[in-house]
This record gives sequence, C-alpha cells and structure tokens, in this order.
Amino acid sequence: MKHHALSLSLLLVLPGCAILSPGGGNGPTSITGPSEREPATEMAAAAGTTALGARAVRAEVLDTTTAEEKAAALAAPAASGERELGRVVVALGPPAEQGIWLKTSLVSEVVQGRVETASGKSLTLELRPGTGGALLSLAAFQALGLNLTELPEVRVFGP
Repeated sequence: MKHHALSLSLLLVLPGCAILSPGGGNGPTSITGPSEREPATEMAAAAGTTALGARAVRAEVLDTTTAEEKAAALAAPAASGERELGRVVVALGPPAEQGIWLKTSLVSEVVQGRVETASGKSLTLELRPGTGGALLSLAAFQALGLNLTELPEVRVFGP
C-alpha cells in the first residue's frame, strides 16, 4: 500500500518540475507572465473587421429571393379552407437554403401555407416537414420585417 502511495505521489509531483526548470521543457518559464526573453505581443483587431472576422457577410448578400417574390408572398390572400395548425417560435434557418419556407413539425409533407406575426403581417410560404424547433428562411424573415437575432412567435396556417 505504501509502495502505491509513493508511486502515485511521484506521478503527481514530477510533471511540475518542468515548470521550475528555466528554459527546460516546453512549458512556460514563469507562471506570472512573460519574462524579458518572451515579450508580450498584442493582437490588434484589423480596421473594419467584425466579431465574426473577415468572413462576415451581410444578410442581403445571402438572400437571392427577389423583391417581387417577397411582395407576391406578402400580398397573397389567405387560401380558402385553410386552418390554424398552431403557434411556433421560429429561428433563422440555414441561409444557403433559398426560397420562402418554414420547416416545422406541424406538417408531415411539403404543402403551401401561411404564417402570421404578432403584428398581423402575413406571408404565404412553403411549409416543409421538420423535427425539433421551427426554422424560417432568411427570405421569409426579411419579408416579414423580423429581426434576424430574435426568436419570434408566429401562427401557422395550412390545409
């Protein structure tokens, strides 16, 4: 038992020796900060970069849905025989998936439907089956005037 305790204590103590040996090992030579041999370097953010870095892209660039398509979807009247399927909180769907659509577990097949925001704005779109949380396309978010960083609740209507 004593032999195991001694072996265990050596295993815990020996790795710390590399910190104490100046210049020995790959670890830092000081735990309080850089020494004269290792000057601190500051990384200044390049002018014009965002928190997302140089790869940040504006939403308008990603959305290829035309203004006419959005206007037509906003102006379309409610279909006869439609019923309210439910209310869902929507998140922004993948911007690479173009079009005006909503992925939701409220439908089991692709159908035409409509969503309505709390402010009463209505949009005709494609309802796609999905699992988990509801996802609304970038074009639909923009057509409804929703903030891309929020999780708004919408009423969903379908056949």
